Amino acid sequence: MKALKVMATINEQGQLTLDHPLNVDKNSRVEVIVLIPEENSLDNQSQAKVLADFRQSWHEAMSGQTIPVAQLWEELEGDINL
Repeated sequence: MKALKVMATINEQGQLTLDHPLNVDKNSRVEVIVLIPEENSLDNQSQAKVLADFRQSWHEAMSGQTIPVAQLWEELEGDINL
């Protein structure tokens, strides 16, 4: 079985309309799995926290408050060897 990932819209009658035609054999049966994103996968508080963390990280990066990757690896390797 071959899998294709495509985007589609569900209309008011509950029917799928694909964004683009499929380039496959015509007049063949297919199995469809519909994945519908959760409306509130991140609540407002979680979204605000993610945004605040990103802004803080961006500020640190732009102001040179960074740690060399080699130092991070050394610290990680030290933790593993404990």
